[in-house]
Amino acid sequence: MADQQGPEHEVPAGRWQIGDVTISRIVELQAVGGLGFILPMATEEVVAPIEWMKPHFMTDDGELIASIHALVIDTPSKTIVVDTCVGNDKTRGIPNWNDRQGPFLDDLATAGYDRTSVDTVVCTHLHVDHVGWNTMLVDGEWVPTFPNARYLMGRTEFEFWDAEEEDRLNAGVMDDSVRPVVEAGLVDLVASDHVICDEVRLVPTPGHTKGHVSVEISSGGDRAVITGDAFHHPVQIQNADWASAVDFDQGASTATRQSMLEAYGDTDVLVIGTHFATPSAGRIRSGDDGHWLDVGV
Repeated sequence: MADQQGPEHEVPAGRWQIGDVTISRIVELQAVGGLGFILPMATEEVVAPIEWMKPHFMTDDGELIASIHALVIDTPSKTIVVDTCVGNDKTRGIPNWNDRQGPFLDDLATAGYDRTSVDTVVCTHLHVDHVGWNTMLVDGEWVPTFPNARYLMGRTEFEFWDAEEEDRLNAGVMDDSVRPVVEAGLVDLVASDHVICDEVRLVPTPGHTKGHVSVEISSGGDRAVITGDAFHHPVQIQNADWASAVDFDQGASTATRQSMLEAYGDTDVLVIGTHFATPSAGRIRSGDDGHWLDVGV
């Protein structure tokens, strides 16, 4: 998400009901600042006047607030974890991510989900802060954190990273967080529009990475979408042309954001941002200044 993070904050649990489906947020960390590397256009001077982002997504001084969290989708037939954060015990180049010793699994259990009860793990893409808890360190070996789950990875996404020399941001990630679950026989490589169950399906949202996907949930007439990194921060809802510095294809990522604004804007679809700070979800509305996120609180 970023190359530096400020002080972490205690955050409340997040939980939403979409028909018969419950979506729960499990926060690994939330912090102020550190997005300058990811969104260099979002300087404090430029974003400070955007009043709708205060106080949830930005401080009064224009510092952006962001989160790293997983989302558990609890359907009548499946327990699905979407994106598994940074993880513990991993060697990483970002100080707040390096050799973490966080309570993620305890927080998951407190939310009502033992790791052995998860039957599906979805990776919207294979960046460092989305696959970390795919594995855990046991007796010096990386083993699957969710031993009873099928890990769903986009075929396009996996094949790209499997053949690519890892860059600075993603150094070591395939070896400690992806290949161990492949070797355990738990990975299914799927199409970017894969249907997981009656209520949950993947939708292709390329650009941030070559095979990036988002996750749509539909039940009882209600709908939600989990963005992955199609949007890093709500500021991109108002400024869809602000591509991330680490996007694989900035033109494609911008086109994806614009298409998502068209699809979800001024509808009742609940938009849950994978890096949106508390409350992390809202509905996209449009006005004289373009689109914005209405969190309803």
